[in-house]
Amino acid sequence: MRVEKDLIGVLEIDEDVYYGIQTARACQNFSISGLTIELYPHLIKSMAYIKKAAALSNHSVGALDPEKKDVICQAIDEIVNGEMVNQFPVDIYHAGGGISINMNVNEVIANRANELLTGYKGYDCIHPNEHVNMSQSTNDVLASAMKMACFFYIDDLLISLNKIERTLANKTDEFSGVVKIARTCLQDAVPITLGQQFSGYHSFIKRQIIEMKKRQKDCLSIVIGATAVGTGIGVAPGYTEKMYEYLPEISQVAVIKMDNFFDGLQNADIYIKISSCLKGLSSGLSKMASDLRLLSSGPRAGFAEIILPAVQPGSSIMPGKINPCIPEMMMQVCFDVYGNDQAITFAVDRGELDLNIWEPIILKNIFDSFSILTKCITLFTEKCLNGIEANKMVCLNNAESSLSLSVVISSLFGYQAANEVALAAYERKLTVREVAVEKGFLSEAEAAELLNPANLIDSVKMQHLLNSRLHQ
Repeated sequence: MRVEKDLIGVLEIDEDVYYGIQTARACQNFSISGLTIELYPHLIKSMAYIKKAAALSNHSVGALDPEKKDVICQAIDEIVNGEMVNQFPVDIYHAGGGISINMNVNEVIANRANELLTGYKGYDCIHPNEHVNMSQSTNDVLASAMKMACFFYIDDLLISLNKIERTLANKTDEFSGVVKIARTCLQDAVPITLGQQFSGYHSFIKRQIIEMKKRQKDCLSIVIGATAVGTGIGVAPGYTEKMYEYLPEISQVAVIKMDNFFDGLQNADIYIKISSCLKGLSSGLSKMASDLRLLSSGPRAGFAEIILPAVQPGSSIMPGKINPCIPEMMMQVCFDVYGNDQAITFAVDRGELDLNIWEPIILKNIFDSFSILTKCITLFTEKCLNGIEANKMVCLNNAESSLSLSVVISSLFGYQAANEVALAAYERKLTVREVAVEKGFLSEAEAAELLNPANLIDSVKMQHLLNSRLHQ
């Protein structure tokens, strides 16, 4: 064990760990969930990038000597490379405006830097506050690291979105000739192709990709240099300007200085915007998954218009039953994103005066939403969408038997005539085509052409056919 002290007193710290007394106190005070900041690697890396840029900037302006700068940077590189696992044990549910996160990172860097210089841990040469946190405050570091982490999480999400976009584009083409019935209010509507239906899903995802890229650009404006409340108190002369030179180079993220530091510290509405995008994406994904459950329902007493890949048995008592479990997984993840969004909204709303201190719960919920959506979209694409098959005969039979084909009769002979045909077809269990011919509205040849579902899916072609019939 080693002994560390702070303004409250002293604690014994396990010699094997690189974090220090403030981290240990946070672990004692906030043992809530077992969910630690180590679960959010993009946040840890973003903090590390900021710390390295700060060391380089402070050295550049003469505030930090070369030897200290070098070992601090070496320790930070080890964090970025994943060599400091299990060194960030702070529970995500902690108070104090995120100071425990910042000090956890500071202490790990300081202890490792001291070890590199002296062969042992401690703060004899490198102090977590005096050197690692030089010219910084938790307030500007965490706020900036959160935005940078969101940038990286959006990168991950875009990879998954691009995969699902390509799959939906392929399915749109694959199903372009599969005629089926559309449904509104869960009732039969006019014909459509399965490809047209999937084109709606495809267009939705393309639009979400555009929206996510817009939000990613919003993440580039950060508040490094603001320190505690936006005045920049405590920074070395020239430090802030150097930060915006070094940080983009180190992180490969083109961060820029926010126009108004006071705004950046007081307001966290950017996370409502990002979370709203995630919620909007989830709403479409959940709707798509719900549609797939309906379209695949059956196999004998449901819609049964598509066949989903079977990934596991669907019942412990009913042999042969297969459930749409991948779409159901997608929907549950989306429900969770909705809840996360609500928590983020409350946390942003509760910002007070010169700082929003609820950043830990904001980052927890928004990063969780990113993570579960990114993973789930990939699984949804690979284990469900890629393997969907069309039940072409069921689709065509449903389209041909739909009473909504009577809309053609309405266009030619008026609504009352169409209603008469539809009612007769329903009561006698006939098709609209059969009744239209029987009642003399159309000849067999006309009915075969005008009431062919494959023609009804093309509005231009159908209008031409109707105009030809009306002008006979």
